[in-house]
Amino acid sequence: MSDQEKPLLIKRYASRRLYNTETSDYVTLEDIAGFIREGREVQIIDLKTGDDLTRQYLLQIIAEHESRGENVLPVNVLNDLVRSYMVPGGGMMPQFLQSSFEMLRESQSKMMENMNAMNPMSQMPGFDALQAQQKAFLKAMTGGLSGGWSSPDEEEGKAEPKEDLDEIKKQLAELQQKLSKLN
Repeated sequence: MSDQEKPLLIKRYASRRLYNTETSDYVTLEDIAGFIREGREVQIIDLKTGDDLTRQYLLQIIAEHESRGENVLPVNVLNDLVRSYMVPGGGMMPQFLQSSFEMLRESQSKMMENMNAMNPMSQMPGFDALQAQQKAFLKAMTGGLSGGWSSPDEEEGKAEPKEDLDEIKKQLAELQQKLSKLN
């Protein structure tokens, strides 16, 4: 198994500092969020107890981004998530969310494949740059959920197309409607 396929092991010391076992240095929550955006899975383990703390830290990362005004989760979705905890066994929410994100990743992959297909625009000068912009934008909007796309370093300094933002907003609205219908 290659390094990119296995989860990056982060150890939490008694001092609550987080230690990256691959690079032998301490990391922050923002560093961990960066690893995830780059498509890397992480696993955070308490050094003393051996407990898996990954879920706790991922939720903390989301909460910090939300508190800074980076509102990705609408209030009605947050309400639905809270309600799902009231259903014995968690209801269908975990499976629904997992399926929704899988559908989102698949549709993004298909969109990228369609862009790469025999497209007359692909012969146009600058098409590669436009395609890279769209990839960067989709990766930024989904936090790297699509995986396998180019690194952020290759994408720096490029504009984000408005059409992609509109399409992503439309997809998000559709997912929210489906989530509301389940409850």
